[in-house]
Amino acid sequence: MKYEAKNCVMGGNALRAVTTLLIICVHVLALENGLARTPPMGWLAWERFRCNTDCKNDPDNCISDKLFRTMTDIVVSEGYADVGYEYINIDDCWLDKERSYSGHLQADAERFPYGIRDLSDYVHAKGLKFGMYEDYGNYTCAGYPGALGYLETDAQTFASWNVDYVKLDGCYSHPRDMDVGYPEFGFHLNRTGRAMVYSCSWPVYQIYAGMQPNFTKIIEHCNLWRNFDDIQDSWASLESIIDYYGNNQDTIIPNAGPGHWNDPDMLIVGNFGLSYEQSKTQMAMWAILAAPLLMSVDLRTIRAEYKAILQNKKIIAVDQDPLGIQGRRIYKHKGIEIWARPITPISNSYFSYAIAFLNRRTDGTPSDVAVTLHEMGLVAPGGYRIEDLYEDVDYGVLTPQTKIKVKVNPSGVVILRADVQPSFRHSTPFNPFRQIFRPGLPNTF
Repeated sequence: MKYEAKNCVMGGNALRAVTTLLIICVHVLALENGLARTPPMGWLAWERFRCNTDCKNDPDNCISDKLFRTMTDIVVSEGYADVGYEYINIDDCWLDKERSYSGHLQADAERFPYGIRDLSDYVHAKGLKFGMYEDYGNYTCAGYPGALGYLETDAQTFASWNVDYVKLDGCYSHPRDMDVGYPEFGFHLNRTGRAMVYSCSWPVYQIYAGMQPNFTKIIEHCNLWRNFDDIQDSWASLESIIDYYGNNQDTIIPNAGPGHWNDPDMLIVGNFGLSYEQSKTQMAMWAILAAPLLMSVDLRTIRAEYKAILQNKKIIAVDQDPLGIQGRRIYKHKGIEIWARPITPISNSYFSYAIAFLNRRTDGTPSDVAVTLHEMGLVAPGGYRIEDLYEDVDYGVLTPQTKIKVKVNPSGVVILRADVQPSFRHSTPFNPFRQIFRPGLPNTF
């Protein structure tokens, strides 16, 4: 495997021709290890189980071999794998407090008595993929051995364990060293010959340090990266992430695409901090943002309505759209936001779109939002077939002049899919966001 510069090209001759014209301006260099062509999907321990290592008093919820095998089984048996969730990812606190005598990473022997390779084999035998965590520093964030000074050794160790996904955190390291260290570790991962998705925390630590990350270089070396705060189990945390991505979208969006993604952090749907409406909001907004969908929830106890959110095939299809164009906020006024993401299919140079209407108000009553398709930039002469992806409402084919009205609950969302219809009128290819939301404002009541 090697890195090389390429245009963003999708499958299919017609789509390839159109996409090459439309999107070459969006992406620069990409990590071409053939992985993460759509945002990774899976299950991750951290947000729900944190660094619980007390297996004596809490054996069912500690970071252990038992926990990961249990979640692996549920991902398969409860239909999560069927809709695309494929990674089982260990986060911090899996390690022994010391490296082995030979300098190799080793798992805590009491909590992982069979070793990591045996756990990896179990995950693979279930048809899933296996992810690991380390840190580019002297220690991990929780104080376990870091990778600094052992980059090549650790890359080879992960390969020997048949790891498919590696997250490299950035605690206890100097942000200025990351411009060298993260690419070096990626180099060693590639040299192993094993295909491993590479998740970097590189930019977020530099941003915290007041540095301007070199995203051209980050895109060249990482499949995905964190660029903002860790998500917490709260609506306030989720709102802060949404605001960050909206307020910085002009610099963030061009970095995303097949093989290289912005990562706003885990899905917390089904935990304790979000209401049902807020959980629907996170799932919809993560799809608009072309975000990795990494659940961090106790799948043993998740309620049916939250499971349904996580397994919503239509919203997952938006997240996994092969164009890989991250959506953007196109309207914000008095607590109402509208976000749009260009998606397939494309007809005669017109994109289809996913549209999210987000209600940030807290006045306790749903808000009506009425807006024409044209005001949102949906101008294809043949119109669009409109569908509500949560309520399974089909609005039929609407023309650009048609006004659509949606009712959005407080801290809730309505997400629509607008599939462009064939048109015989020829037009010049355009940037997918060029004509979005120009003159008018939606009516809100």
